[in-house]
Amino acid sequence: MNQQGVRWTAEQVLALAPDDSSRRAGSKLGAAGPWSGAGSSGSGAVWGLCRGSGSKPYQTIVDTTGPAYKCSCPSRKFPCKHALGLLLLWAGDEETVRDSEVPDWADEWLAGRRKRAAETGERGPGEGQSARTADPEAARRRAERRAGRITAGATELEQRLADLMRGGLASAEQAGYGLWEETAARMVDAQAPGLAGRVRELGAIPGSGPGWPVRLLEESALVHLLDRAWLDVQRLPEPLAAAVRTRIGLTAPAEGPAVRDDWLVLAQYDTTDGKITTRHIWLHGRETGRTALLLSFGAAGRAPQMALPAGLMIDAELMAYGGAGQLRADLGEQFGAPVPIKAPPPGGSTADALAAYGAALREDPWLDSWPVTLSGVIPVQGHDGWQLADADGRSALPVAPVALSRPGLWKLVAVSGGGPVTVFGEFGHRGFAPLAAWSDETPETVTLT
Repeated sequence: MNQQGVRWTAEQVLALAPDDSSRRAGSKLGAAGPWSGAGSSGSGAVWGLCRGSGSKPYQTIVDTTGPAYKCSCPSRKFPCKHALGLLLLWAGDEETVRDSEVPDWADEWLAGRRKRAAETGERGPGEGQSARTADPEAARRRAERRAGRITAGATELEQRLADLMRGGLASAEQAGYGLWEETAARMVDAQAPGLAGRVRELGAIPGSGPGWPVRLLEESALVHLLDRAWLDVQRLPEPLAAAVRTRIGLTAPAEGPAVRDDWLVLAQYDTTDGKITTRHIWLHGRETGRTALLLSFGAAGRAPQMALPAGLMIDAELMAYGGAGQLRADLGEQFGAPVPIKAPPPGGSTADALAAYGAALREDPWLDSWPVTLSGVIPVQGHDGWQLADADGRSALPVAPVALSRPGLWKLVAVSGGGPVTVFGEFGHRGFAPLAAWSDETPETVTLT
């Protein structure tokens, strides 16, 4: 890969912003006026001095291979508005941000990052772990105690579902949300956050509009299936057992082995439950053909620090987690700076998407959606709403309700112009949620989130 001299687009830079206010403030600093001493290096570093309200300018540096940020301003946001402005300047003004020698103040921080990366890479298995996790017997006893609490919680939840079925679904609307929230709190006490989340979803269904009894019955059946799977987890095949433990909320480290590839960054978007912000980053291996999901988390009001703008490609290692499908992974060592994607990932038809989701459901019955790339599809609006139809008109997938409220749907229509496009997204029982698109006339990645 020849990565070093390629600069990002303004859209890719703004995708890093932690919130709208940072995006607006960073855009104002994307011109040469407040900057001096700006430069970049072939190793992926960008730096500059930004004039502020004080007598000393802010020292701002970005390592695009992370990306990682350092600024002398007091902001607690990552990246801050100065880092965003610097990257926008770098993306659009090669005369102001030229390749040059790294100044001492920037090189000191970069050297520290290189040293920490080397130390992490040289650490042997088990090093850096706490004494508590280093004691396998103590870890086994803790796991047994937690499993016992989860079993008690799952048993109690089974009783709650049985009461619901016995009293009829109409009783759920009369009982209100409070009883479900109390049940969810008990699942949290049982250290089963996955079950707690599903219980809260059950509580929200009676107020979700027409057709809620059917949705409540469907979700109750899935929760019951998860309960029963946990209570008999020792009898399940290991891939399915690993999926059950993950759905319950038990975490395990990425198992590896490390897989190095040129990973296409297909999409990045955030979700929040009011307490935790979760960042989803979808990758596709150009050589291996594997699709991987990176997750990072931030406390309420703060964006996760990991950020990889869609439309870039990184030469890196990933370590996969266990469980059915093994989609989730951790990002390991990166080799060089990210570069723009030159071509979209290979795609298939809508029938191929249906087959892929069906196969994934056999491995993980609680799967809400599956990542797929559609090629040669056209967004069309029919009597039943928006669809993505194969160019031959033989088959189509409905657009998921979550995507109807996003501006990305209209971006997709504009990119298509009535012609076939390649679209990456998540397909599940609620429909297809498009996240990125490519066309022959617009070869660069168009983000739809």
